[in-house]
Amino acid sequence: MGLNFRKSFTILPGVKVNLGKKSASISIGKRGARHTISTTGKRTTTIGIPGTGLSYTHNHTSSKKKKKKKDNSED
Repeated sequence: MGLNFRKSFTILPGVKVNLGKKSASISIGKRGARHTISTTGKRTTTIGIPGTGLSYTHNHTSSKKKKKKKDNSED
C-alpha cells in the first residue's frame, strides 16, 4: 500500500487549486461544469448533472505530441 497526498482549497468562488504528490492543478467552474489544467499539461473538461452522480469527462490531447523516431541504421 502506498502513501498518497492530496489537498484542495478554494482561492476564489469557482476557482480551486489542487495539490498532489506529483503535480498540481487549477480547476475553474461551478457545480455541473468545470475545466481543469494540470502542471503536467493535462487538460480536462467535466460536465455533470449535480446530485445524480452522472457526468461526462473529456481529456484534451495536445496536438504537439513528440513522436520518438526509431533509427535502426548503423553509422
